[in-house]
Formats: sequence, C-alpha cells, structure tokens
Amino acid sequence: MLNISILCVGKLKERFYTEAAAEYVKRLGGYCRLNLAELPEERLPERPSRAQIDAALVREGEALLQRIPKGALAVALCVEGRLLSSEDLARRMSDWMLEGRSSVVFLIGGSYGLAPRVKDAAVLRLSMSPMTFPHHLARIMLLEQLYRVFKINQGSGYHK
Repeated sequence: MLNISILCVGKLKERFYTEAAAEYVKRLGGYCRLNLAELPEERLPERPSRAQIDAALVREGEALLQRIPKGALAVALCVEGRLLSSEDLARRMSDWMLEGRSSVVFLIGGSYGLAPRVKDAAVLRLSMSPMTFPHHLARIMLLEQLYRVFKINQGSGYHK
C-alpha cells in the first residue's frame, strides 16, 4: 500500500475545511496510508516587506524539508508547476508504484507559497490551476484529487 504524506504550512481553522478534509481522509483510508501534518506558518506583519516574506519562506521551507520521509518522492504544489489532468496524475502515481516507489509526499506552502529550495527538492512541481486559491482550499482539492486518482486507477465510476 502506498504511503502518502501531505505536509502543509498552516492550520485548518474553518469548520467547512476541516469537515471536507476529514471526509477525504476517511475515503482515502482504504487506498493508502495517509499522513497529514500541519506545520506552523511564520508570523508576519500586516504589510511585510519582500525580505520578510523571503525569510519566512526559508524558515517554513526548512521545516518542510526536515519532515520529508526518507526515500519519498516529493511533489511541490505551486502555481508555476505543471498542469496535469486527473488522468495524468493517476498515470504518474501508478508509474511511481510500478517503479517500486512506496512513499510520496505532497508539499503545500502557506499564503506566500513555497521557498525555492523546497521546489527544487521536488520531483514534480504541480499546479492545481493558473487561478489563485487559498492554500487551505488547495489541501482539500489535493485530497479530492488523490481520492480521484485511486478511483481512476481502480477503474471505478467515480471519475467521469
């Protein structure tokens, strides 16, 4: 069974996000071993300078990099990443499993994204869309897409 980790900067606070995440975590339980970890988001002033943002990204990035499981393939979610269809992501994950990979970690940054060093550590930079979404919603979207990936690879009717 595939080990999937999702490392997120920031904590889900809104009930509608936590309930949606819990539902997909439950659904994924039959398909993979899922580990979801929330790392603290750096506190910044209301109008941070670029230097303050960059320093915060470095600190958040170091915390993310330290939590990547040994031997795991890292996937960084970032707006400049590759746009993949659900089917393409399903094929990619199936290929990784066929290659003998047993662990994939998805990295979701905070409201300012991911540090360049984190993106460089990833085997895939993945974009959900060219549109901008709250980073908390990205977690829900990723969980749903992972569920869809397993359903596609299973040949289920969930994916239309």
